[in-house]
Amino acid sequence: MNITIQHAFLPHTDPEAALGFYRDILGFEVRADAGYEEMRWITVGPVGQPGTSIVLHPPAADPGITDEERRIIVELITKGVYTAITLATDDLDGLFDRLQAAGADVVQEPIDQDYGVRDCAFRDPAGNLIRVTSAPA
Repeated sequence: MNITIQHAFLPHTDPEAALGFYRDILGFEVRADAGYEEMRWITVGPVGQPGTSIVLHPPAADPGITDEERRIIVELITKGVYTAITLATDDLDGLFDRLQAAGADVVQEPIDQDYGVRDCAFRDPAGNLIRVTSAPA
């Protein structure tokens, strides 16, 4: 039996800023961009890896969520404590330099961690924490 991760979901608070970050800075391809009323779901993923995608979704779009719950969720997203994802790259320092030059919100510069990985961290335009580790050689 083979199990893979097909989609991970991250909220966005501004679809154009999300596209600018994931498509233009990270270099992900846009696989779908669907809208309903004033909301957009944008599916992006690494070029050459069609089986793995991130769905950037409007926060708290579930009709069962109250306005107060929606406000709290958006507040947590903006503070950067709602959700996170970890990516891997074969050029951590190069990617970090590109993100920093593009004005990304740097949380942690590349560092060798005591637990055996080299990584860095930053926030996307919505505030989601994005950790990036060095891919194993």
